[in-house]
Amino acid sequence: MKIGLLSDSHHRRELHAQAIANLLAQGVEYILHAGDIHSLEHLQMLRDTSLPFVVIFGNNDQHLLHLSTTYPIYQEPHYFKIEDIRIKMMHMPFYMSADADIIISGHTHMFDAQEIEGKLFINPGEVCAREKDLTEHAIVEMIDGGWLVDRYHKRPDAKRWEVDNLKFEMGDGHVIR
Repeated sequence: MKIGLLSDSHHRRELHAQAIANLLAQGVEYILHAGDIHSLEHLQMLRDTSLPFVVIFGNNDQHLLHLSTTYPIYQEPHYFKIEDIRIKMMHMPFYMSADADIIISGHTHMFDAQEIEGKLFINPGEVCAREKDLTEHAIVEMIDGGWLVDRYHKRPDAKRWEVDNLKFEMGDGHVIR
């Protein structure tokens, strides 16, 4: 099962659309957005994929609060399951306890992935390319008892996505590139 991760789209409609298109091309089965999605149009793009998706309110999403009855957009931290995988999502990295299998955050605009005591802590970075000249997102997959994380990134004007593959062996914090 492949889970696509996005965060911090902000006002960048075209970059948001490109990230979603890449996730679809990679065969993701779920899309999770860790906040600062920023617009109804971005939520509609997720809905148009016909994939299950979950969004967390970011600190710049207050104007979207009324949409929580129409779209799967939640306050942080939000706990849920995809199949047997327990997930905790938040925008602000304030609830970083290891009380789920995958702990997803946003806000910092910096990609980070770490395995700690068998739990995957991940921030997919920024879609918006605001803090750096790089748009990014990630795909997480549980394989052979470990986590496979593919980090996709490119300059906003580039056509092709670069990918960094990280494999975390369960329980030892070791990363195999």
